[in-house]
Amino acid sequence: MHLHEFAMGIGIALINIVAVYVIYGITRAIWGGRQTTETKDLAGSIIFRVASLQGLILALVFAQELQNYSEIRADLVTEATAIADVFNDIRRYDTPEMQQVQTTLATYVRHVINHEWEALSKTGKLSGQGWQYREEVYQTALDLDPQTPRQTDLRAHMIQATQKIAELRQKRENSAVHALSGLFWFAAITGVICVAVPYFIYPPTPLHLALLSLYGGYTGVIMYVIYAFSDPFSQPGALPPTAFTQLLLGEMGQY
Repeated sequence: MHLHEFAMGIGIALINIVAVYVIYGITRAIWGGRQTTETKDLAGSIIFRVASLQGLILALVFAQELQNYSEIRADLVTEATAIADVFNDIRRYDTPEMQQVQTTLATYVRHVINHEWEALSKTGKLSGQGWQYREEVYQTALDLDPQTPRQTDLRAHMIQATQKIAELRQKRENSAVHALSGLFWFAAITGVICVAVPYFIYPPTPLHLALLSLYGGYTGVIMYVIYAFSDPFSQPGALPPTAFTQLLLGEMGQY
């Protein structure tokens, strides 16, 4: 985690702590002197139940967003592998188009790293140029005329790999436009309020305020991490194209 991302997470946690303090202060000022033994029992029961529901919601959404984030990272590795397969298979095929295909693939990888990654962050869309590079390679593979069983197998594998590249590109674009529903944020923020309100039964001692800070801060951190995971192409949780960069630093670097 970079320093500014860490600072942003701390800032969100502090904002959440302040929000909890404000809710606590308001409810304490209104009902602080009116509680009875029954009120304390009821408030404690509500805190437990609402906090459990809120924790469950945050845990489920956190797990889902983390899974999506991990799948995108795995898809990048799969796409880079497919590109490398075509890059090497066209050499094994031994055709005059080898140089053209390898150069196009290297140009495609550079384009993804230098242009499409930023475009996904800003617009959520892949560039037409990237699709054109992939189409050039695909059409070349389709036009190959295999003369041996070896060439037949290589051609089939290259076609399959270029089709896989298109599929993974589409998945990447779909992931870029994915956003958490506003209903989740409504439920998460409402949960913070509903948990903080019943705490008015406790006097504002240093220990009680420290416990409130612990609850507010940790809840803020979890919501911040969920937000970061929800958009893998933008800060603060931007996923770098490491698999493509490593591919370009290898054999492709000379093209």
